[in-house]
Amino acid sequence: MKRFRRSLRLGKKHTEKEPSKEKEKEKEEEVMVSEVPESEEISESYTLPEVLTPLSVMEINKLIEMEVLEEAHLNLLSLRQEFQEEQCGDEKGSMELSKKEKDLQLLYTALRDKVKAIVRDSSSLPSRNKGLLVHVARIVQEEERREGQPGGLPVQGGWKEVWKEAVKEAVRATVNGVHLDSPDQNSAWLAVHLGLLGQTIVQGLEGVKRDLRGSYPPSFKVFSTYVRSYHWVVGQHLNILQQQVKELKDHLTLLNWILNRYQSEGIMGSLSLHPEMQTESMELILDQGFLDQLKDHYCSQLKEIVGMEIEFWKEGKSSEEEDGFLSSHTVLDIRTRVEGIIISTGRVDAHLEQKAIHSCFEELKVFPKRFEEALMSCSSSAEVNPLNPTLWAKYLTTSINSFTMLQQHMEQHRASCPGQVAEFSQEVDSLLGRLAHGLEEQYKNDIKLYMRRMMTRKWLTNDEDFQKLYRHMEQLSEQCSQMRPPTVQGLVDRLQYHTGLVDRLQYHTGLVDQLQYHTGLVDRLQYHTVSPDQNSAWLAVHLGLLGQTIVQGLEGVKRDLRGSYPPSFKVFSTYVRSYHWVVGQHLNILQQQVL
Repeated sequence: MKRFRRSLRLGKKHTEKEPSKEKEKEKEEEVMVSEVPESEEISESYTLPEVLTPLSVMEINKLIEMEVLEEAHLNLLSLRQEFQEEQCGDEKGSMELSKKEKDLQLLYTALRDKVKAIVRDSSSLPSRNKGLLVHVARIVQEEERREGQPGGLPVQGGWKEVWKEAVKEAVRATVNGVHLDSPDQNSAWLAVHLGLLGQTIVQGLEGVKRDLRGSYPPSFKVFSTYVRSYHWVVGQHLNILQQQVKELKDHLTLLNWILNRYQSEGIMGSLSLHPEMQTESMELILDQGFLDQLKDHYCSQLKEIVGMEIEFWKEGKSSEEEDGFLSSHTVLDIRTRVEGIIISTGRVDAHLEQKAIHSCFEELKVFPKRFEEALMSCSSSAEVNPLNPTLWAKYLTTSINSFTMLQQHMEQHRASCPGQVAEFSQEVDSLLGRLAHGLEEQYKNDIKLYMRRMMTRKWLTNDEDFQKLYRHMEQLSEQCSQMRPPTVQGLVDRLQYHTGLVDRLQYHTGLVDQLQYHTGLVDRLQYHTVSPDQNSAWLAVHLGLLGQTIVQGLEGVKRDLRGSYPPSFKVFSTYVRSYHWVVGQHLNILQQQVL
């Protein structure tokens, strides 16, 4: 570096209160044209010119204000040397020595503040401050070398720490200058801000490589210092942003930027920062526990995924059909949202994905009971009430189908959290059982009156009750046809013992009516009845024909019908019991004629 030549009046102390404006201008211009070597960084070694007699305190302070740093520092060192010599002499403890010590403190404080200001502004005014930074580096080096000597400014961590703190302040000013909308102004406020922040970081470090690094010796590790400052300042900035984050999507955006985006080629891994960045850490410096706290906040918001189950019932939204089965879009929306959360979280971080899955299932585990409470509370509403069994059965069927699909879909996560999936499935199974029991009880109540009437003689002469029972069976068959397995199989198996209507309930095709067979049997028995007026041996003839009819009927069951039903239906036994009951009713009629 070409030495800056000073026209100092050596040998006697200056008596002028301040340099002339011409000299000030001349000195400033000479400093500004100081040359910085074309190499990457300046040399570590330097030589201080000798100043025999320092300027006055006011003159030195003026040089500091004018940023004539090299001359100001040389005079300050000379003044400090005088203080040290006087301190060792007879004047130790005198008023003049105490005043000179205070002057040194004031001048050093002014120099320190000026150094910090120049470093802070170096990124925004690189061409102006490039030469000044060379003098800043030399001042820091010299003060570090003289640390501990009398007359200096006690600085915690030394002057190098002062410089690093100034770098942090420069980076903080850069980061704080990035545009930031409020959540009310822009729903994508966080994504926009983080995108601009990433661009600012890259541009700032590019400027350090291009404009600032050449003004310092290698020992300052300028690029590394700025990188660490960005890590720390951005980490503190994220603390402030996190306090404004309220929505689930913004939590995930912030986590993704921290865990992935910051270290990617878009920011710290940018090719424009190579090769210097290859030896640097690319991790943010975050407060202890900050990242875990952010993840916990994100997972705690996942409870909102089950906050919509009452909508279906309060808004009276109709059921829809999917593949011929009734379904509720509300429960299916929950399934879609849960899956979307798990997929998007997995793209951010595998560990966070596991936490999200666990959080989702913790909420889903209590969802069936909450859903059931909402369903039962609406059963007494004006729209759905005990007087409208058709709509109520539709709601029950829709709920069964929706939770069956939700349960089947969530099984894919059993490997990730087997315990929680098992608990959720258990809750769903219990709910499905209660909903199916509700359908069963409703059907039993609907047909109870008709079944009781059919145990009387009226059934043999009037088929009104049978026709009503048949319509209920048709309606039940349609409901079962819209219900997903496996719940429908269990419901059918239980209902067959109440009605004997099995085929259509089991296969939803072609209703085979056991009661219709009873009617046909009675018709055949009445056909074989002979009155006493026609034949004195009428009863013996009739009973003989009755026996033949029973045998032929049971043989027909064995030959034609038994193979059409599953073994669990016990078809032959059912027909035998039917003959027992019908013949018993018929004998009651015969008894009246005998008497």
